[in-house]
Formats: sequence, structure tokens, C-alpha cells
Amino acid sequence: QVQLVESGGGLVQAGGSLTLSCEASAITFRSYVMAWFRQELGKEREFVAAIDWIGSSTRYADSVKGRFTISKDNALNTLWLQMKRLKPEDTAVYYCAAARAWGPVPNRTFEYDNWGQGTQVTVSS
Repeated sequence: QVQLVESGGGLVQAGGSLTLSCEASAITFRSYVMAWFRQELGKEREFVAAIDWIGSSTRYADSVKGRFTISKDNALNTLWLQMKRLKPEDTAVYYCAAARAWGPVPNRTFEYDNWGQGTQVTVSS
């Protein structure tokens, strides 16, 4: 069974930085598109960033473009999300997700069928 475990969340002041990690097991990591989504309390889960199975193509939500960087290491079965210049509106539970996909990197929740439990990120103003 595919297992995705996020870590690295926490409390940070606005303007600060944080790096999230997602370790995958029971998965041929190099064959999967990986993504980060986030969900604020009472709101729908939204796309943040995704990276293709090779690690050469990325996709970002407009709200994080230029501030967040997604990367992966297929040898380590690990996905990262480096977050800089954090804003209070970035506060959410961040989820790691995996999908077998070809073509354009997907950015919709239903396109991903493997999910982690999430890690809380809180940005104070």
C-alpha cells in the first residue's frame, strides 16, 4: 500500500521560510507525478505545485509562483516544497499526493489517488 508521510510543517512569521518533505514508500517513486495541495479550515483543498515523474517539468498555482519551489529525488523517494516569503494566507494543512499520469502535469485533486495525512503550516502576521 502506498504510503506518503509529510513533515516539516510548523509556525513561522510572515516573510519567513519553511521546507516541507514527503517521504514515499511502497511506490515506484520515479514513475509518479508528485504534488502538493493545501486546505484551509472550512475550504476546499487547492493545488499548490506539482512535478512530473522525471523531475523536469513543474507547475505552480499563481498564488505561490515565484515563492515556492517543488523538487524531488527519485533515489531517496522524497518530495520537497521549499516555501519562501510566506504570507498569513499560506496558512493551511499541506498534503503530499501522487499520481500515475502522462502528459501535462495534473493540478486537480481527483487526478491524484494517493494522499498523505498532511502537515500544518501556520504563518503569523
